[in-house]
Amino acid sequence: MSIQASELQRTFGSVTAVDGLSFEVKGGEVFGLLGSNGAGKTTTIRILACLLSPTGGTAKVCGFAVTDEPAKVRQRVGLLTENPCLYERLTAFENMDFFAKAYGVSSEAERRQRIGQVLDFFGLWDRRSDKVAHFSKGMKQKLAIARALIHEPPVLLLDEPTAGLDPKSAKEVRDAITQLSRNEKRAILLSTHRLEDAERLCDSAIIVEKGRRIAYGSPESLRKKIIGSPVVEIIMRKEDEKVVEMIRRMVSHEALEADGSRLLITVDDAELIVPEVVQTVVQAGGLVLSVRVLKPSFEEAYLRLVEEAAEH
Repeated sequence: MSIQASELQRTFGSVTAVDGLSFEVKGGEVFGLLGSNGAGKTTTIRILACLLSPTGGTAKVCGFAVTDEPAKVRQRVGLLTENPCLYERLTAFENMDFFAKAYGVSSEAERRQRIGQVLDFFGLWDRRSDKVAHFSKGMKQKLAIARALIHEPPVLLLDEPTAGLDPKSAKEVRDAITQLSRNEKRAILLSTHRLEDAERLCDSAIIVEKGRRIAYGSPESLRKKIIGSPVVEIIMRKEDEKVVEMIRRMVSHEALEADGSRLLITVDDAELIVPEVVQTVVQAGGLVLSVRVLKPSFEEAYLRLVEEAAEH
């Protein structure tokens, strides 16, 4: 397991920023750390990056405890902070070379090879001689992620990687994150309050509020906590009692809701039932105009879970 956190805590005086968080992240996984501003996401990342010490609980990165072996943890972690600091008077190549040396890549030949690889990966090689001050915000963000990769860490900690980016730049960063996890099998902890990013990128996620865990699972499993079984909507060309009666024979009476030419069917497995239902409608002489599985957006599921946690 690349990251293991158990009952992690961090207090600042009387304020508890992280309150008993436990989770695991394995190689090749994008794990979401989701929550509003002030939920404790950045503090958690700073603990895992050995920038802060926990006041309770334990955390390990690649088997090394953050409290006992911070140097070994830092060697295995690439960190993108919410406000990455780049030297704007230096070129992209000079920035990368500086940080490669800081990470202990002492061989000049090795640095040049690695810099070439990561700048090419992010489409920045042709701009390697340009000063960073002339880069767009999206280019700076990609350069900051490239910097986090310069020492080839197996774990990436990304704090709001698409914050403030235009749609095109945000997509490019998301695509890069996907490739880094799936093709290079890096463990990626993604801290974000942009639920679009979480839904598109994360294999699993933890939702935190006021430092506490309120939900844990894949985006799909978190949806299911809200809606239970999926609902299939079928729109027919016209109302047809014969069709409705035939479908009632397939599913329980309570599972079918007929509203004119619109049918709503609550099912356990939408992929299994939809072909059978459509075939039944056609055999009964009905004409299907559309079929879709109704489910809330991940944003709706997230907001409902947060509201329910607040009520308790």
